[in-house]
Amino acid sequence: MRSENIPFVGGPLDGRVLPVLVGPTGLPPKTYEIPVPRDDGRPPEVHLYRRVPGPAGRLGLPRGWRYAYDPEGHSADGPKWPWRKRC
Repeated sequence: MRSENIPFVGGPLDGRVLPVLVGPTGLPPKTYEIPVPRDDGRPPEVHLYRRVPGPAGRLGLPRGWRYAYDPEGHSADGPKWPWRKRC
């Protein structure tokens, strides 16, 4: 499998660049979840990052991808239908 170094913005991984596996089309996953274990025995806290276009280049086109922190932490389950309300 191939991987790309992708920067993370916001949250606990702010400023880090991590290698992320890309799919057969060369795109990284839409969401990236990071479980953080807790010391008191409760289930781990999950931090969610969403894929967004990278900074614009000379022609105004985005170069690559980056992950932005989503403080809500809800992952999308399935396709986004225009007639359904997201929870």
